[in-house]
Amino acid sequence: MRRLGLFIATCLLAACQNQKTEQDAPVAEKDVAWSNVAYGSKEQRHSPLDQINESNVSDLGIAWFKDLPDARGQEATPVMVDGKLFITTAWSKVFAYDAKTGKELWSYDPEVDGSKAIDACCDVVNRGVAISRGRLFFGTLDGRLIALDANTGARLWASQTTDNSKPYTITGAPRIVKNMVVIGNGGAEFGVRGYVSAYNIADGSLKWRFYTVPNPEGKPDGAASDEIFAKAANKTWSDGAWKESGGGGTVWDSIVYDEELDQLYFGVGNGNPWNHGLRSGGEGDNLFLSSIVAVNPDTGKYLWHYQETPAETWDYTATQSIIIAEIDWPVSGGSDAEGKEGEEAESEKTALTKRRKVLFHAPKNGFFFVIDRTNGRLLSAEPFVENINWAEGYDLKTGRPIENPAARFYKTGEPFIAIPGALGAHNWHPMSYNPGTGLVYIPAQQVPQGYEVPSSEVDKSRGRQGFNVGVAWSIAQLPDDKEVYKAAIASTTGQLVAFDPKAGKVAWSVDYPAAWNGGTMTTAGNLVFQGTSLGLFKAYAADSGEELLSMDVQSGVVAAPSTYMIDGVQYIAFLTSKGGAFPLTAGVAGGASRQIPNIPRLIVMKLGGKTSLPALPQQNEIVWDPPEPTGTPAQVAEGKALYGRYCLVCHGDSAIGNGFTPDLRISATLADAETWSSIVSGGALKDRGMVGFSQLTPAQVESLRHYVIERSHWTKENVVDVTAPVAR
Repeated sequence: MRRLGLFIATCLLAACQNQKTEQDAPVAEKDVAWSNVAYGSKEQRHSPLDQINESNVSDLGIAWFKDLPDARGQEATPVMVDGKLFITTAWSKVFAYDAKTGKELWSYDPEVDGSKAIDACCDVVNRGVAISRGRLFFGTLDGRLIALDANTGARLWASQTTDNSKPYTITGAPRIVKNMVVIGNGGAEFGVRGYVSAYNIADGSLKWRFYTVPNPEGKPDGAASDEIFAKAANKTWSDGAWKESGGGGTVWDSIVYDEELDQLYFGVGNGNPWNHGLRSGGEGDNLFLSSIVAVNPDTGKYLWHYQETPAETWDYTATQSIIIAEIDWPVSGGSDAEGKEGEEAESEKTALTKRRKVLFHAPKNGFFFVIDRTNGRLLSAEPFVENINWAEGYDLKTGRPIENPAARFYKTGEPFIAIPGALGAHNWHPMSYNPGTGLVYIPAQQVPQGYEVPSSEVDKSRGRQGFNVGVAWSIAQLPDDKEVYKAAIASTTGQLVAFDPKAGKVAWSVDYPAAWNGGTMTTAGNLVFQGTSLGLFKAYAADSGEELLSMDVQSGVVAAPSTYMIDGVQYIAFLTSKGGAFPLTAGVAGGASRQIPNIPRLIVMKLGGKTSLPALPQQNEIVWDPPEPTGTPAQVAEGKALYGRYCLVCHGDSAIGNGFTPDLRISATLADAETWSSIVSGGALKDRGMVGFSQLTPAQVESLRHYVIERSHWTKENVVDVTAPVAR
């Protein structure tokens, strides 16, 4: 009986705490956790803590910090449970610290083979852990799901969730659902078939799997998705390159469990090839690409879906943050209150709204979606950024976008400069929702991109290495025009957008001079926090957007912060360092953020914190002495095509470096054809992620070298001054 009484008391306490979190009631506990990457099961990234608030946030200082290995992208949100702070870092490493003092408790390195980096479209990143019952779960770049003892770091079990002969990766955080760990994967740019899987929390055995695209062989998989593909989804795919590529549709980030409705939601990524004309002959919606899908969490059986971008062809993924909420929403016939005044009008408006269980979603395509989570019905789709040109809006009756015909470049045969481009109006960087203000805080950006049907044999080719997306990479490389380069920097910008889902419009926004800024977090202290790609950690009034804090943290921030309370003191934790798809590929367009140091670090702050960061190391002067250009125009042209197909996605447009992969323009190997070949073709640096491209002929390898030499001379003479630091 005593044990039963303790159990009931514990459940009652947990219920009270959950209710308090939802209602932002005053927090009296001495310890308040941040128990998963998005705080609670609704994934709102909103904390009820208010010790740090709009009146005192300017007094924030650093309590402690820890330097981390590997100056690559750091994308994890710190998780705090039982006084321990847990993070993952680049290369899927895990660290545990005393959340109050910063003492390292343990670390775990899964020892991912460096050559696996070639399969990571967007850096060797990891977005965090899941914690349950004293166990810690995380995914690795090479596709493993690993369980550790959260107290000691000892490995409990590991399951290989992917076929490592194919270019699958895992960069997202797993989610705990009942007695299961749910995880997806990435790799759609290279050519894989997407799915999401649930594993037994006790031993890592597979419980169910849901494929997001059909089986290219046209047969059942023995998976939870078999029934829906047999009934409906197969009919949305026509013959095309997807049968060779796998179709894409990877679930590489957002997975959310709805405790109230007992439904599991996940966002599905882009197709492979991107080009719908090649992928599916230009026919069919291609379910479940760019969709939010709801399934039964116990079995994985299909419940409903909403496809945000039918027949997607621009890499418009739906993998961005999914937030569960409840809001008052107008019912049909809401116009009956028009023309009435005063109390009568207010009464009519109240009568014509009802409480709706909804999802909020702001994917790459630039529209903010409000979706009824009971049935997948679209309630609203309004732009959260300006200048969207692929579609003018959505038809709420059909749920489909009203497209610009010119956007379907494979139908017109003409190039199309899309806004947003493949990097999206909002990428993976987490957004947050404050129930008090009713606003959603989105790390938005403007990064246009050109799309064109491939014409060269290089762009048409498929292979195990390099992006296989069915577009011409030449249009993604800027022309040799200094003014164009300046315009590229000026037009590639970021924003913090506070979006009002009820009104369907932006309530307030803050402009940033560079893209790829960090995820957001909001609190009951009327605050929203965000780090920037230019090395500032900022706090704004959540209701008005007034800037209340701007602290120099020395390095770019792409991850989202978390907050917790230990012994009655509120802390804020976040990671610094640059990385991910934009810095890798941007070239000159990333000029503003490229000037910021790349320092991998965990920073923990509190009111009155007095710890100082160490002085920045003196940067070595760049020795810019490329060999004389000797390549013929034909060699340079061939090298440019090969560079776009195989090299741009890691070394940037025009070989302009990014601060964490080698800047090829100043590489000493340019002067030594033999050493260059040993790296590019022979794989001499494969342990560092630079595998050998053995499919290239010796002549092609030499053409690549001549192209980079030419780029080095041209950018030395024309671009140095336009990549100077900008105001932060």
